[in-house]
Amino acid sequence: MDHIRNFCIIAHIDHGKSTLADRLIQRCGGVEDREFRDQILDSMDIERERGITIKSNTVTLSYTAQDGKEYELNLIDTPGHVDFSHEVRRSLMSCEGALLIVDASQGVEAQTVANLYLALEYDLEMLPIINKIDLPAADIERAREEIDADLGLDPFEALAISAKKGIGIDEVLEGIVDKLPPPQGDPEAPLQALIFDAEYDIYRGVVLLVRVKHGVLKSGSNVRLMHTGKDYDIEELGLQQLKRVKKKELRAGEVGYVIAGIKAVREIAIGDTITAVDRPAPEPLPGYKEAKPVVFASIYPMSTADYVELGKALEKLAINDAALTYEKDSSAALGFGYRCGFLGLLHLDVVQERLKREYDLDLLLTAPSVSYHLTLTDGESVTVDNPSLLPDPGAIQESQEPYIKASIMMPERYVGPVMELCRDRRGENTTFQYLSVGRVELTSELPLAEVLFDFYDRLKSITQGYGSFDYDLLDYRPTDLAKVDILVNGEVVDALAQLVNREKARPRALHYCERLADTIPKQQFKIAIQGAIGGTIIARSTITAFRKDVTAKCYGGDISRKRKLLEKQKEGKKRMKMVGAVEIPQSAFVAVLKTDRDR
Repeated sequence: MDHIRNFCIIAHIDHGKSTLADRLIQRCGGVEDREFRDQILDSMDIERERGITIKSNTVTLSYTAQDGKEYELNLIDTPGHVDFSHEVRRSLMSCEGALLIVDASQGVEAQTVANLYLALEYDLEMLPIINKIDLPAADIERAREEIDADLGLDPFEALAISAKKGIGIDEVLEGIVDKLPPPQGDPEAPLQALIFDAEYDIYRGVVLLVRVKHGVLKSGSNVRLMHTGKDYDIEELGLQQLKRVKKKELRAGEVGYVIAGIKAVREIAIGDTITAVDRPAPEPLPGYKEAKPVVFASIYPMSTADYVELGKALEKLAINDAALTYEKDSSAALGFGYRCGFLGLLHLDVVQERLKREYDLDLLLTAPSVSYHLTLTDGESVTVDNPSLLPDPGAIQESQEPYIKASIMMPERYVGPVMELCRDRRGENTTFQYLSVGRVELTSELPLAEVLFDFYDRLKSITQGYGSFDYDLLDYRPTDLAKVDILVNGEVVDALAQLVNREKARPRALHYCERLADTIPKQQFKIAIQGAIGGTIIARSTITAFRKDVTAKCYGGDISRKRKLLEKQKEGKKRMKMVGAVEIPQSAFVAVLKTDRDR
């Protein structure tokens, strides 16, 4: 076990985690040059296109140190976005050490600090690394000062490297072997192996990624999942070396994959413990804190025939993405669908994209919302995340909405516009502190519902891309909640209803009305699109009717002949308006979710 190192790479978005992972894999000969491609651990197309890591990925490398000893390095590449912090947390539980990367030109950012605290929660040993020293704007000394002041780590231990150019990679590997501790565990004890991830293979069933804490996991042995109590025979196990490499056994301290013929996705839980049937462990390993979804949206298939397929796709996706929750839902306008819970808007976006690509589904999403806590007049407490489930306003005594503590790091020159943005989004207790010359950290307590809409995009825009944003959920606070209904031609469209703070109701309703007026095609009659709270109309847009020139043939003669024809046309339009239904195109539902700048 002294020759094993389990470590992960953590950093802020875009500080070079995947590039460093590429260089370590190349240096250890984990992949031949002809098979190599950039971001080799980012296996999904969507990750490669967006240049972000979404899933944690594992790879086992063999490295011969300068003292001639052979080491087995288990590297876990993790995402940087706050929406995927549950992936980071799961990876950290299977490691003993972490490489913490800081960008030489940008310094310590919000997500760097958040990930450091996560790693300290699990008592991981840290090796700080200053990356991108080849950039013209790189300032290594300032990065060292920030590592000391903001992170409390030894600045002289930090290794200065350039992952892109391959500078300093040998020092990193030596640092991993020297500074990071080997795993602890007893190969003679009863088997305990932690399931830290899983994926669905259409030929093999569920493939589990495990970290063996104690004992030995052998191929062909009979094992039990302690959470569900079900027994399985292990068909195959081994190491993840970009391809699966079979082994006879995985010993304490090792990380690998297990295939045990598990066909039903419901039978496994991430964070479960595997133990032997003939010699079970006395208790399971401590599992994960379940990720609590904070953003909710309903997903409907474009064609009702795809409803069953959508259910199966969500089930397979939920095993690979433990933070996704879903339950059945239905709507008068859109038919049957699922109400899903996500960790943020990027998470929602990625899930929608994956459903579309991996399972070939055409989907429609409703406006995202958060969950509200309501106290009714009879003393009962209920939680509502769907506008259609809101009780009668007269029966609600108090409503509360979730607040977050937002931490925004940015250059000093953007303090004014960012404070204005926070004030506009009902921010409270806004404070800021100077981290180093010219860099400010601003903290503000904001309602989560205000952040959902387009906060992150606006922040990036006003700080010209230099602002970094991270948040923690705080608590629930009283709010004046209102349900805004959207009416098209006098009929309520339930899929467009939303829960908002009353003072924000009119601007939001107006935004929806204008968007729909732009996207719903004209009819032979005038269409009113209205936003309403209860029976009170608070916003309106009108789509004018097509107008056929009925007086074209009527040249010359008395004006009363023209008037008679126009009156006749008016009567016809009135009659048509009473019986004519307005078809709302799918593009209209998508358009209302876009912000003004997306247009």
